[in-house]
Amino acid sequence: MTSSAPDVVAATVAGHPVLVADVDAREARLRATRLASALPRPGTSEGRQLRRWLTQLLVTDAVVAEEAAALGVTADGAPSEQDLLPDMTARMEIGSVAASALESPLARALFVRVTADTSVCDADVADFHARNPFRFARSAPGSDGWSDRVAPAFDGARAAIADHLLAAARRRTFRVWLDARRADLVALSPGYEHPGDPRQPDNIHKH
Repeated sequence: MTSSAPDVVAATVAGHPVLVADVDAREARLRATRLASALPRPGTSEGRQLRRWLTQLLVTDAVVAEEAAALGVTADGAPSEQDLLPDMTARMEIGSVAASALESPLARALFVRVTADTSVCDADVADFHARNPFRFARSAPGSDGWSDRVAPAFDGARAAIADHLLAAARRRTFRVWLDARRADLVALSPGYEHPGDPRQPDNIHKH
């Protein structure tokens, strides 16, 4: 895998090319940031894996654009990134590639469209409360002067739990949908395989 032929196709998305030049440009932007010192050296196995990961970001952005156009979705009225990914747990749930895609307002608007019918049932809400009674606990002054955590009654926690579970379910729905659309639309060239593909020579996770 090399950047010496920038017009070479690194991948296609719905038949449209993602060029090695695009990967080069994405890598150059990343190496121009404060993260540069932590990045692997170009030309090493780790450096090639970085380029594979950057290719994943590029093809995912292209899938988002393709699907948004097909569904008539625009970036207008998109929620904020904080609304969809409020903390590190949410980012880990959805995965680094999808989380990166959601930096784009268009991807966030597509998220809203794709997950519009996602729901959680009352039984799941009740079960969550039974297993995590202190998840939405509040602090209250104790008799010894220290604060005690008070588990809310189910009715008092129902709305917060439902919102929490729905947000997680929507992230799961979007991740599964995006993975499926990528599988259908993306073709990766040799040398630009998924970093975790066990068939490519730089994948060090062996069984």
